[in-house]
Amino acid sequence: MNAMERKKAKKKEMESSLMENGDTPLLGQSELCSNIKGDQWNIALLFFLYTLQGIPLGLSAAIPMILQNKGATYKQQAEFSFVTWPFSLKLLWAPIVDSIYSSRMGRRKTWMVPTQYFIGIFMIILGQHVDTWLGSDGKEPNIGILTLLFFSLNFLAATQDIAVDGWALTMLKKRNVGHASTCNSIGQTAGFFLGNILFMALESASFCNMYLRNKPEEEGIVTLPGFLTFWGWIFIVSTTLVALIKKELECNDKDHESVPERDLQTAYKSLRDILKLKSVQGLVLVLLTCKIGFASTDSVMALKLVEAGIPKERLGLMAIPLIPVQLAMPLVIAKYTTGPKPLNVFVKAIPYRLAFGFVAAFMVWVTPILVPNPKEGLPFFYVVFLITCYALQQVCVYCMFVSIMAFFAKISDSSVGGTYMTLLNTVTNLGGNWPTILALYFVDPLTSKQCVGGPESVDNTCRNVLEKELCTSKGGKCETTLDGFYILTVLSAVIGFTWLYAWGKKKIQQIQSLDEHAWKLNKRKR
Repeated sequence: MNAMERKKAKKKEMESSLMENGDTPLLGQSELCSNIKGDQWNIALLFFLYTLQGIPLGLSAAIPMILQNKGATYKQQAEFSFVTWPFSLKLLWAPIVDSIYSSRMGRRKTWMVPTQYFIGIFMIILGQHVDTWLGSDGKEPNIGILTLLFFSLNFLAATQDIAVDGWALTMLKKRNVGHASTCNSIGQTAGFFLGNILFMALESASFCNMYLRNKPEEEGIVTLPGFLTFWGWIFIVSTTLVALIKKELECNDKDHESVPERDLQTAYKSLRDILKLKSVQGLVLVLLTCKIGFASTDSVMALKLVEAGIPKERLGLMAIPLIPVQLAMPLVIAKYTTGPKPLNVFVKAIPYRLAFGFVAAFMVWVTPILVPNPKEGLPFFYVVFLITCYALQQVCVYCMFVSIMAFFAKISDSSVGGTYMTLLNTVTNLGGNWPTILALYFVDPLTSKQCVGGPESVDNTCRNVLEKELCTSKGGKCETTLDGFYILTVLSAVIGFTWLYAWGKKKIQQIQSLDEHAWKLNKRKR
């Protein structure tokens, strides 16, 4: 799931949590009667905390681009992709964060303060050693250590996310509690922008020399170690100020209901009972398999463009013109997903998204032809072509996402609203994560290479490091004869279309036609 999908999913989770605690979601009476007077600083604090949360996510998305420039294999990229899993699995420990705390310190600060301190410490440690682990000394990147530390970083960020979501319900006055999800959406997006797009632009020597300097230099304005260290101290200093100055209250005004206590055992039993429903089991199977056909395009295309020489910061900046499209799409699609069958849009968008895989493969194939020397700049028509392709993909992504989220809201049992919605979002994220790992892993095995120009060219297929070194030592060059990305794109599309027309379409329609009682827990289990 990409950053925008995570942002919209979080908005739905927040609305569901508000409903579960007796509050009205974003467009209800609470929002219409909201008056932020007296809550300005609380809203600013929530926005800041969510912005901090987005920075590790942005950095985690930037590291694969750096690894690609350093010659990392796609198998190593697959290993590093595990760092995104904590936000997909946070449901497993969310009940613990919600149930165990120190009443003296505060229900949410008990978890938020230590996790933010640890995030700061991890970022400072990474800043001191990240160049070595990335292979700046000529050695191969240490993917194991990078994966472990960034996984830990995202685990802490996901834990902070759980705590801040809960704190938002009591930090704001009841009439303003609907602003919490707005703070989350805008704040996390801003943090992702800082940690990903802005960092890649300022770290790029070519971008800085072209737009920000009068005299060219070999490095960008910022470095990854400096960026990590700077934000590490921001985390530590800001957390200290929040811990000392901001007092946590169980309720912020007389009319604000306190967040109810939740028994840890009961929370986990609710998850078990939801998963026992036959309807949910069928939906889970669909969610875990529906994104197999998109795995190659979603996970490999951008890395292939970087491998072809397109500057990573330019790819990031190309997403900025599409922000208005991304904001408008949910509003446009919503009128088609508010009826009794919101998944019709989901089904109709799948073939177009699968077909886009061939457009992505063509774009990767044509890039070396249209842009033979990316360091000299990108032709205008190529930039327009790239932005157009990305915009078309986003239309398909949003059609599927908005419709599935509308269906989640329609079927979720209000008695366990927040848990129900979060469980379905977690499964949705997992359905995108595991195909991504497989797609990255199989790119290299499916790629065919041959040593060209050396005496060993007849028998040398550059299958491993030794053969590559032998080829180059004899004056040869390893050239790709068949890129595994193209094979993977075709296989993904075949699997996707087969899944859709042989089983998926029929199964989705069957799930959508179920009575609403099929999704409810019985009264005894409530």
